[in-house]
Amino acid sequence: MRICSSLDIDTVLKMTYDFLQTHIPCDAISVQTCNPGTRKLSMVAARYSPHFIHRPSIIPLSMEAAQFIELGRQKVVTRYHHPGEHIMARYVWEGMGEKDMSEMVLSLKIDKTWIGAVSVMVKGFERYTREHERLLALLHDPFAVALGNALRHQEVMHLKNLLSDDNQYLSQQLHKISGDEIVGAESGLKQVMEMVGQVAPLNSQVLLLGETGVGKEVIANAIHFSSPRASGPLIKVNCGAIPKNLVDSELFGHEKGAFTGASALKRGRFERADKGTLFLDEIGELPLAAQVRLLRVLQTKEIERVGGSAPIPLDIRIIAATNRDLEEMVCLGQFREDLWFRLNVFPITIPPLRQRPDDLPALVSHFIQRKAREMKTRYIPVPEPGDIENLKSYAWPGNVRELENLVERAIIENTTRSPGQPLKLSLSLLIDPGDALPVLSRPDSLALNQVVEAHIRHVLELTHGKIQGSDGAAALMEIHPSTLRNKMKKLGIPYGRKNTN
Repeated sequence: MRICSSLDIDTVLKMTYDFLQTHIPCDAISVQTCNPGTRKLSMVAARYSPHFIHRPSIIPLSMEAAQFIELGRQKVVTRYHHPGEHIMARYVWEGMGEKDMSEMVLSLKIDKTWIGAVSVMVKGFERYTREHERLLALLHDPFAVALGNALRHQEVMHLKNLLSDDNQYLSQQLHKISGDEIVGAESGLKQVMEMVGQVAPLNSQVLLLGETGVGKEVIANAIHFSSPRASGPLIKVNCGAIPKNLVDSELFGHEKGAFTGASALKRGRFERADKGTLFLDEIGELPLAAQVRLLRVLQTKEIERVGGSAPIPLDIRIIAATNRDLEEMVCLGQFREDLWFRLNVFPITIPPLRQRPDDLPALVSHFIQRKAREMKTRYIPVPEPGDIENLKSYAWPGNVRELENLVERAIIENTTRSPGQPLKLSLSLLIDPGDALPVLSRPDSLALNQVVEAHIRHVLELTHGKIQGSDGAAALMEIHPSTLRNKMKKLGIPYGRKNTN
């Protein structure tokens, strides 16, 4: 009755331990299972007296010991009197750090299938008799039922937690995706969408190339939701936003107890993306060590969690994106050449906004509709005549994202004006009054690098040379600090303490 009184095996042992001591010598009792594939004896639950200082949760086994369990050679109850007399006793006693103890093991089977064991231990040699063996054997059925029910209950709760976790995570992702549509699919992005249509039905890797803010994430959404994997998850990872010491845990997950603070099993982004698509944004920011592991995943379609030993097969499609020149990074030794070849199966270059000015009217209308709806304005404003034509003369170094910010600021300012007034889309909204950014009289009057260099220098003046931080140039330009530094280095713009005002 005590053994079968709860689905929590810890509670079962707590209620059983004291009672057993009145009939059988007992300083410790544990319930364990073993997966022969991992060759580890895992403690499901245990109770110890103060005599046992070392209390392991996992005991490694040899191949021979694991096969002994797998082949079901155990008797119902086995008594061990000395450490070296049996292969299983030797490993358990070494794991316990005890050499002067006796042990009885109750092997638990349901329908001739071994599911685990109960170990009863006591200090001293030859402490257990045949009578103790007979008494422990009487407990086989209740312990087997209790462990079987507990393991199934744990599995159900684990699956419930996974489903809840997935539901919450995917709801957040769908919230981010909602509202994204391809504006310019019939004009400036026509060639891009044709390439999307070609590659979407396949499982090939895709590499999205383009400047910051051109809409690489939107194109990744289009590929996923146009593919046979549309019903599966679309998991997004910003490789530049993950601290180096957390990359492995975030991407591949970790086992419980793998490191300090790992209090529970965690599935990584790769595992979450199984049967779906994994979008690796800013792939150029991935550390070299993580690049090696990513290459292995692409080759084997398997991962291992941090602290785990069993490979986990995956069925995923990789879409990578970057605003950096990966070929140049390969030459500089900053990006692995073999990984670049793996990712560069089907590259799609998304043109910047300045190269598709005809998309501006549709983009402005799209952002006005979206932002007005988000801000719950009383009416949808209309741009002032001539404003959109003026926007076409701007170089748009921040691309579509910069245009979106301009529209949002214009709508915010417009809320203080009289209802029905046209929306003023002025380039002065992009910066503080009096700090005019370079505007081109003709789109081709300056080379691209000159425009980008002028814009970076101007933003650096506004931040007094500060690059990192919430008020730094990188945050204002909505790019990663290392991306900005690399661009500055390429353009010959000095940075560092000696160049900071």
